Amino acid sequence: MMNKSNSVDYTGITNDLNRRVFEHKTDYNEKSFTSRYNVKKLVYFEEYDDPESAIAREKQIKGLSREKKFDLGRQVNPNFEDLAKDWFSNKKDKAEH
Repeated sequence: MMNKSNSVDYTGITNDLNRRVFEHKTDYNEKSFTSRYNVKKLVYFEEYDDPESAIAREKQIKGLSREKKFDLGRQVNPNFEDLAKDWFSNKKDKAEH
């Protein structure tokens, strides 16, 4: 995930991407890193069948340089568009997540 100006990135894992993105976008935890740095755009994600593989990949990505992380994202999303921009279209949808 990134902030609006693509100057701050965040890497994490979840077993429910929809819920977790919603939490980041709505500042569910106001003291979190993503809330403090306004990180709201989902620009890249990978899916894994087992938690161990997901955790290993998260650690690998977190170990990359900033530029290598950006290169990884650019491979699938060259303009860093918000891949979740249409996931939560109205307040009713937001309340259900």
